[in-house]
Amino acid sequence: MSASEPSPGQEPVRFRRFVMYFLRLGAVGFGGPIATVGYMQRDLVEKRGWIDRKDFLDGVALGQTMPGPLAAQVAMWIGYLQRGAWGAFAVAAAFIAPSFAIVVAVGALYAEFSGLGIVHALFYGIAPAVMAIITIAAYKLLKLTDRRDWRLWAISALVFAVTAMTGSEPIPLILAAGLAILLLDAGPKTLWPRRRHRIPKPPSGSQPPASQALLLPLAMLAAPVAAGGTLLALGLFFLQTGALVFGSGLAIVPLLRDGVVAQHNWLDQGQFLDAVAMGLITPGPVVITAGFIGYLVGGFPGAVVATVGIFTPIYLAVVLPGRWFIRHRENKQVKAFVVGATAAAAGALSGAVVILTREAVTDWITAAIALASLGLLWRFKINEPYIVLAAGLIGLLLRH
Repeated sequence: MSASEPSPGQEPVRFRRFVMYFLRLGAVGFGGPIATVGYMQRDLVEKRGWIDRKDFLDGVALGQTMPGPLAAQVAMWIGYLQRGAWGAFAVAAAFIAPSFAIVVAVGALYAEFSGLGIVHALFYGIAPAVMAIITIAAYKLLKLTDRRDWRLWAISALVFAVTAMTGSEPIPLILAAGLAILLLDAGPKTLWPRRRHRIPKPPSGSQPPASQALLLPLAMLAAPVAAGGTLLALGLFFLQTGALVFGSGLAIVPLLRDGVVAQHNWLDQGQFLDAVAMGLITPGPVVITAGFIGYLVGGFPGAVVATVGIFTPIYLAVVLPGRWFIRHRENKQVKAFVVGATAAAAGALSGAVVILTREAVTDWITAAIALASLGLLWRFKINEPYIVLAAGLIGLLLRH
């Protein structure tokens, strides 16, 4: 029984309560995507019974298959089950709003006072801690994705080497890796499964047509983009990036670094690491880093364009294939492509660690901060925001 079909005698849950729940979760959801999804399961499935366990796991499976950060995808999926495409949009907006407000506020302060010694001292300590966090994320992604498959390890090693040596994100290699594993494991003749799964339908009622909800993110993007060339470039770049984020939220780092630093020269390496740090210390999805970058490049309109751009492909990846995915999520071709692309994304993330470490670790103090952060994360499983904040305080004490 789906969340939109309450059991006899059970009062249907008002959609407003879902929106308010995700607004609160977006404000306090620290700990990364796995922890945030765990909060959703605990609160909505186990404690409150608002969502059926099977429906919830369908959303997790969809999030692991499609590009984008897992927590945001599961949140959108829950909204989709309640009110279709409009429900997914409303829940996504509520979930993203708190972290967006934080990065815009901090972005304004950063842009105003970035020349002050206190800001440089703060991020002097934060940058090497961020590298430790990304290193752990890359290792976990490699281990989870490649397991004992030598082909996947070979793909990850190749993409790692290309990324580390060229300093750019090899997007064609990521797509080629997905196609290669698809051909090896599934082949073009794999048949679609004939078994049809039960598909929960959003409740009918007085809600706008789904086509309007599908076009709304693009309409929000089009208005400010029409104002200038920089905003247009921002919008197109983050649209492309959002469609290619496989594996985890931090898998976006090499994609962003290549476009923001190397191609467009919007930020330098130090500013980019500061932006990544903002994504890590704020609640909600890590890809909200896009909003911080957008603000530094184009002010508040730039923050809006970058945020809408990065989340639009993620939103469409939930809403458009949602019903199809439930029917075909066991399809070998779909699973094989995702496995290959994720292995390549893990290699790119590892290669980005090499590139960014050269900028973050500049002396023995930053090396010590990086190693200490790595040891604490590995041994004691401390939440990342605490590590970043502590490293920032160390930087203030030592350099200001």
